[in-house]
Amino acid sequence: MKDNKNHPYISELKEGVDKGQLSRREFLRKSVLLGMSIPVAYAMSGLAMSEMASAATPTRGGNLRVSMRVKEITDPALFEWSEPTNVCRHIIEPLVQNGSDGLARPHLLEKWEASDDLKTWTLHLRKSIKWSNGDDFNADDVIFNFNRWLDPATGSSMQSQLVMLTEEIDTGAKNDDGTPQKSRVASQGAVTRVDEHTVRLQLNTPNIAIPEALATYTALILHRDFKGNFQNNPVGTGAYSLSTIKTGVTAVLKRRTEGAYWGDAPYLDQITYVDLGDDPSAELAAFASDQIDYNYETSSDQVEAINAIPHVTLLKAATAGTGLARMNVTQKPFDDIRVRRALTLAVDNEKVLQVGLQGLGSVAENHHVSPMHPEYAPLPKLKRDIKKAKQLLAEAGYPDGIDLRIDCVASPAWESNTCLVIADQVREAGIRLKVNIMPGGAYWDVWSSTPFGLTNWAHRPLGIQVMNLAYRSGGPWNETGYANPVFDKLLDQASATLDVGERRKVMVKLEKILQDDAIIIQPFWMNSYGAANKRVQGLTHHLMHEHQFNKVWIVS
Repeated sequence: MKDNKNHPYISELKEGVDKGQLSRREFLRKSVLLGMSIPVAYAMSGLAMSEMASAATPTRGGNLRVSMRVKEITDPALFEWSEPTNVCRHIIEPLVQNGSDGLARPHLLEKWEASDDLKTWTLHLRKSIKWSNGDDFNADDVIFNFNRWLDPATGSSMQSQLVMLTEEIDTGAKNDDGTPQKSRVASQGAVTRVDEHTVRLQLNTPNIAIPEALATYTALILHRDFKGNFQNNPVGTGAYSLSTIKTGVTAVLKRRTEGAYWGDAPYLDQITYVDLGDDPSAELAAFASDQIDYNYETSSDQVEAINAIPHVTLLKAATAGTGLARMNVTQKPFDDIRVRRALTLAVDNEKVLQVGLQGLGSVAENHHVSPMHPEYAPLPKLKRDIKKAKQLLAEAGYPDGIDLRIDCVASPAWESNTCLVIADQVREAGIRLKVNIMPGGAYWDVWSSTPFGLTNWAHRPLGIQVMNLAYRSGGPWNETGYANPVFDKLLDQASATLDVGERRKVMVKLEKILQDDAIIIQPFWMNSYGAANKRVQGLTHHLMHEHQFNKVWIVS
């Protein structure tokens, strides 16, 4: 990136740091998003730039064996979980990649530039990149992907992330209540081709987080001729090709031939994903018997057992990942706010953290904005109130209590443990909550439609990203069915507010709305744990569960 043409807003950010009004970490994040190179941004921030170091000399060859659920791969724009993305990430790549420090780095992009008003973003693509089928990677590929993301017919969660490139239209149809049916489509001129390797984005409102949106796991770039099932024709720009995939069993990636990849050649010859199912003891046994080298995630209840294996290292990352016991407000009895509030009032989040997650995290506040998010605004501590919960249930027509069910997945175990603790707590208020523990495949089929379910949400850098994905009216990942025009309008305002202090003033209103409307029980923020054989080098456990293995090697 050309640091001699810094965005003018960077000087304001630096002044904020000098006056003590802005943290060095927030300066670092924003200056990088505005186009400053990472080394220069670190230098200006005064923070140390950590580099991965190892006593071993990198060696080529070997097969990295990774324990992870192997899920079906069809359309990467529709991925709902990180696991299929990790398989695809080494075959198809993003325009922007998040490093283990959480900073957005250009990947298929050479650089990006933002206009002074942050409404025009120019994306400069790397040249001389070829697809695995021999085609040149160019602006047509990028525009093809943007058009798919922004098309409501695709149904990609990327539309929620890039809402500033869309506009609301009247479809001409009517809702059940007779009101006009609305839809979101790409704004006229939102994405244009400048030349073979340059694409321009024209936003309706200013936004500093475009690079972070392009680094999300649904933003992998597909070839312009993609037809709908990537597994059938896995053309990519990445360093690996898909050799074998069998859902629920294995996925094998093999390094492309020497010189076929545009970047530095990776060290590993092969990456093998192994699906060991829902039983965590199978993974522990595989580590102990040297059958796997790394895992997707170590559940909190397995931390002690992993630490007892001599040749395995426990890896940790603090995250804004969380578990949500979420209620779908369009389905009975959760369409009654009194029932929802009774549930939230009957739960002590601190107790759920300590028992359900063994205390390996921090307490949350039922609004999905983390202290790790720069715009986070603290709210008064939540208080458990069984008397009020019973009163609300009686008012809702359940004076003798209510029978409910919550669906959750069997593995990782913290998810079912969390539900069991919640069920134990709400029983005191007369809420008889049955915990329905399901195999992974069965739960993933209903996670977005079940009336009451526990969902594992991964880390995202910004609170506004989470809210656009999960709580904006009509969003593809709005699993609660929540639709609040006041909330949407405030979210638009927060997304367009560049100054983090001013955005925090809007965010506190958004947090309070979600907390008051009681659509989620969110007990905690989670630390993320992984485990690796000590012979694996160059590996960092990514706070967003991203697998970036091009610089990983194995010591013989």
